[in-house]
Amino acid sequence: MARMKRFASLFALLFLSLLLPAAPRTAVRAETYSYAVAPDTNVWFYTAESESAKLFLLPETYYVHVLLRGEQYTAVEYLVNDAPYQKIMGYCRTDALLFVDFIPARPYLRKTVTVSYTLPDDGGGLGEGAFGSIERTFVYYGKRYENGQLYFYVLSDGVFDFIPAEAPVDFERNDDWLYLPDDPVGSIGGSATESDTGLRIAIICAVSAAGIAVAILVLRGRKTSPADSEQSDA
Repeated sequence: MARMKRFASLFALLFLSLLLPAAPRTAVRAETYSYAVAPDTNVWFYTAESESAKLFLLPETYYVHVLLRGEQYTAVEYLVNDAPYQKIMGYCRTDALLFVDFIPARPYLRKTVTVSYTLPDDGGGLGEGAFGSIERTFVYYGKRYENGQLYFYVLSDGVFDFIPAEAPVDFERNDDWLYLPDDPVGSIGGSATESDTGLRIAIICAVSAAGIAVAILVLRGRKTSPADSEQSDA
């Protein structure tokens, strides 16, 4: 009987330990505010902390790397030194950015644009015109409008400048920041709390079943054999 009581006590302790709340897990997160997203089409990249230093509009839904967050302007860098791309440093208005505390999978828009130039015909009629137009590819950084004309801010052969354009660049939006779960440890399939609860329920059921099986074996072992019964009658 004492042996059975010890077993029951151990089983109860194990069962209660499974009912206790699990220790919270800590997600691996980026340094606070190390990135900020341009949530709309009105986020300017500045060359200085001044409204007169607007350079281009950042591609919406993409990020800048935060260097120093200020009250009015935030020092940032955009893109990386990975040819043909080149990192640039400047500023954005702090109130125009949406600061995040995770590392985005693809923070920057890596986009190139190819422009065709048609050379003027001098009217001489010499040749077949095989080189009457040329194409050149640029790294795209952003856009701006000036006097109703659209311009792209681009890079080519280490030189930054503006080129006129007829229509905005088409690119895939990077909306990952819109669908982040409230719990950073969670995933698309469910939050960490839900998955932990399901696992703990499964463990409790398994332990309960095992406990019942062991109890049955113990009780069977304690049944009085026929020989013992005859001796007790004698």
